[in-house]
Amino acid sequence: MLIVHEVMGRHCGWLTAATAKKYREWLATQQWLPEIGLSQIAWDVHAVFVPEAVIDIDAEAKRLRKVMDEVGNVTIFISEGAGIDSIVAQLEAAGKEVARDAFGHVRIDKINPGAWFADQFATKLGVEKVMVQKSGYYSRSAAPNQYDLDLIKSMTDLAVDSALRGEPGVIGHDEEDGDTLKAIAFDRIKGGKPFDITQPWFTELLGEIGQAAPVAAQAH
Repeated sequence: MLIVHEVMGRHCGWLTAATAKKYREWLATQQWLPEIGLSQIAWDVHAVFVPEAVIDIDAEAKRLRKVMDEVGNVTIFISEGAGIDSIVAQLEAAGKEVARDAFGHVRIDKINPGAWFADQFATKLGVEKVMVQKSGYYSRSAAPNQYDLDLIKSMTDLAVDSALRGEPGVIGHDEEDGDTLKAIAFDRIKGGKPFDITQPWFTELLGEIGQAAPVAAQAH
């Protein structure tokens, strides 16, 4: 079986990478019984694709085919914006019109990147079943755990305190200030900020799952 988790992130792969990291941390806390097929490697993430990195589908398919043969399934985490250029090029080469919004941006919801990647890998991996999941839907419908509740409370409390002080900004953990939770000035925030794929925690994650070190995609 091939499982593709499509995570939010048109221009930035941070959420996809962080989700994969968090999920693998959860895996490490579980108990496994490989003797009956309940193994950690079968539940693991086997590839992480983000917009900021080049995706060599043929090389990845060769690597993941070995995982499929040994484990019986492959799980891929992708950002919704990963591989968009390749998808658009393929569609246009086939004479198909690519839907765009009023600003000229590709309508991701119309081209369905998760399904596209599933199609690319399905034949190459010799899969019998394919499942494509949009993780945002599941996240929004899931009940919050204690970690979520504590995070929400810390942010809402600070938001109210900041408002009472007349301090504007967006509440978040400032990675340029030791991940301190604060009201971050509006002029420091912008859409489309790229994820730094050279960060050690990300390259270590890829190394642990056997994926090659990321190569930066060409900037647009």
